Amino acid sequence: MTLTDCIDIDNHSALKFEHLSIPGHYKDHIDRVLIPHGLILDRVEKLAQDIAAVVDSDLIACCILKGGFLFFSDLIKAIKKQTNANQTSIPLQLEFIKVQSYQNTSQGEVKVNLSQTDLEALRGKHVLLVEDLIDTGRTMKKLLSVLAQYQPRKVHVATLLWKRTGRNKEGYTPDFVGFTIPDEFIVGYALDYNEHFRDLDHICVINEAGKQKYSIDVPVSPVPSEPDQE
Repeated sequence: MTLTDCIDIDNHSALKFEHLSIPGHYKDHIDRVLIPHGLILDRVEKLAQDIAAVVDSDLIACCILKGGFLFFSDLIKAIKKQTNANQTSIPLQLEFIKVQSYQNTSQGEVKVNLSQTDLEALRGKHVLLVEDLIDTGRTMKKLLSVLAQYQPRKVHVATLLWKRTGRNKEGYTPDFVGFTIPDEFIVGYALDYNEHFRDLDHICVINEAGKQKYSIDVPVSPVPSEPDQE
């Protein structure tokens, strides 16, 4: 697909949080609602249809943790209701991947938490990587490079959100995109700010008060970190 096939969300289409149901403990920390929960679920159903149309065999669906788990859950439920390109139901295997990006190395390596046995099981299979948000595309391209060593038959990438920024220097575009969004720090629908806001149904823009309230002091360290909003 191309990015013209997805829904483009801009700041003018944002909604006032007063018009929607927002948990009381977050009302003072949300600037606006970018994508309401109902629209997310409807778009997920359409993505499932699009993905099913290119599947012709068993599918190994891999969730990129942590932020992708809710999108992954809803997407898998929707795919299970679909038929593949051969008009048969789609046999699914599920995997969960936590990616660590070592930014302080010269190669900018990534490591995944799958065992050698799990990675070998991808050989010759159709793999679907499910991500919540892609910004620069760097981490995803590195992950695809790692998986390519195990020669899966096909690899498709589905992301709910594609952030419009000038930081995507890799020329990378996912196969399936739910929404393109402005360059804002977003929360909700399992996307977090320091582990908060995952319980918020809508996708929202956090305000400065929210950033201050939920900020934490992070020591400078060369240890690996899980990429967030990348």
